[in-house]
Amino acid sequence: MNKDLPLGFGMALAQQPDAMKKFSNMTEDEQNKILSEIHIIDSKQEMQSFVSRLAD
Repeated sequence: MNKDLPLGFGMALAQQPDAMKKFSNMTEDEQNKILSEIHIIDSKQEMQSFVSRLAD
């Protein structure tokens, strides 16, 4: 797993174990795609919403 997760993303994942598990099981390319998508997120609420969708 990518060790350099943005802090807000890492914290949101820590609060949602299902999303963390799904992200951890992704390929490196899939993880990098997610990491590139989160750079447009401006708020904690948006980040939590994004991570919630990962778990679905």
